[in-house]
Parts: sequence; structure tokens; C-alpha cells
Amino acid sequence: MNGITRIGPPVVRGGQVQPISPAVQADGPLVFVSGQVPMREGRPAAPDIAGQTHAAIDQIEAILARAGCRLSDVVKTTVWLVDAADYPAFNAAYGERFAPGAAPARSTVVAGLIAPVRVEIEAVALRPPRG
Repeated sequence: MNGITRIGPPVVRGGQVQPISPAVQADGPLVFVSGQVPMREGRPAAPDIAGQTHAAIDQIEAILARAGCRLSDVVKTTVWLVDAADYPAFNAAYGERFAPGAAPARSTVVAGLIAPVRVEIEAVALRPPRG
């Protein structure tokens, strides 16, 4: 289909399939992971920003694995925080998953989110060559 591969099962929210792909790989090595919110069974995966950050990154890691990538292949993330006061704890949790010196480029903004969570993270990864 025009060199586009959709990765992952359909996104279901509120019992309805959404017009979102968990990730898309265009013809080439880049894998684009949709914004992941830390929700499990219709509820926030953790009560605090650190737990929610880890849960969102866990989801990204699982999606990337289906595309043949690892977290270390991530070259760019975009992060939305609901509350700027969460930044220090978010940044500490994020740093546990993406080591300084090997971390991807990142943009972090404060914005309202549709889901009742404190963070949303999307990622772009560079898929390693097969062979």
C-alpha cells in the first residue's frame, strides 16, 4: 500500500476502533509511533507522573518491538505534560529509560490532554538495517 506499513493492532478507546495507527513506517527506515497515553483498561496506569511516564514508554517500547526496533533506536520524542510542575519527576523517570548522551532529541510542552492522564509521549525511531 504505497510503501506504508501500519504497525500494531487497531486502537480501541471506549469500545470503539479509532482512526489511529499505533505506528506507521513509510518506505524507508523511519518508524513513527503515535502519542501514547498511560491508560490500562480505561484507567490511568499509575497515579503519579513517574509511573505514567514509565507506562507510556513501556507502550512505545512494545510498539517499536513489533517494528523491529528498540528504545535505543528512538531519535526524537515529543512529550505533552498537563502540569509544568510535573517536569522534574517526569524528566527523572524519562532519564531512567533514555540515558544522557544516548537520549533522543525531545520537545516537551505543557497542554491539556483528552485522556485523564498527566503525560503523552510520541516517538520517531530509525529502524536498524535488516541483514
